[in-house]
Amino acid sequence: MIKDPYGRPVTGIRISVTQRCNLNCIYCHREGETRVTSWFSEMSPDEIERIVRIAVSLGISKVKITGGEPLIRKDILEIVERVASVRGVKDLSMTTNGVFLEKYADRLSDAGLMRVNVSLDTLDPAKYKMITGHDSLERVKRGIRKARDAGLYPIKVNMVLLRGINEDEVWRMIEFCREVGAILQLIELVPLGTPNFDKYHVDLERFEQDLAMMSEKIVPRKLHHRMKYFLHGGGEVEVVRPFHNSVFCANCTRIRVTSDGKLKPCLMRNDNLVDILTPMRRGASDEELKRLFLKAISLREPFYKG
Repeated sequence: MIKDPYGRPVTGIRISVTQRCNLNCIYCHREGETRVTSWFSEMSPDEIERIVRIAVSLGISKVKITGGEPLIRKDILEIVERVASVRGVKDLSMTTNGVFLEKYADRLSDAGLMRVNVSLDTLDPAKYKMITGHDSLERVKRGIRKARDAGLYPIKVNMVLLRGINEDEVWRMIEFCREVGAILQLIELVPLGTPNFDKYHVDLERFEQDLAMMSEKIVPRKLHHRMKYFLHGGGEVEVVRPFHNSVFCANCTRIRVTSDGKLKPCLMRNDNLVDILTPMRRGASDEELKRLFLKAISLREPFYKG
């Protein structure tokens, strides 16, 4: 297991396979990528597999496939199958907006995907269309149920709280997640080039206070010091508060890869990227690529130091 200069082990890699997306969410921060890329600059399945193999050789065992929207790629099943085939990958998950999940859930499971995170900020059709620019709410809900039936477990529903839009829907979303057997993640909006951040940002403290009163058990999760609330009568809620959590970075164990093949030591920064794709396409050896990984890991430092 490799550690960064602050003693944090790096055990996970989060790979963006595309910036393209079929939705246009009002708060999208593109996973911190500032340069819009097109499909021909995306990594191939073979290149993604090789990056994962290098990562695993350094002790990384958790892989999350992200976007954009991963399911927009026509070769996404090949990508999943290739990553799942890498010996040493113990956890393979995907973040998705869920629009195409009903179509792909069974095949993703067969290809080796273990679990999914589905972005869903509202259960109100009008609000969903306002947030995303599309009328796909029912497709997403069917996709979540299909993922459950396909054995992609645990399913996590990612709900970004937006001031004046969906603050009144938290308890309704909790009931929906209970119904479909999903874990709800309440997520604080982050100031990462996010459009209208000040307009939409909500401090989640008051929701945590309410959750605490409704819970039979509260467990701190080491990853990013998240709190997990196990509710009376069933249901599980995780609260993700990067903006109001001084130790959020202290337990970070991830390194990221952008859709155009840059190692990204921190989601919040774009001034320390390490290009791994260009050397790979120029014939770099595995040892040379390992050195690039080690360089990126050496550049990791806490965004919040308070």
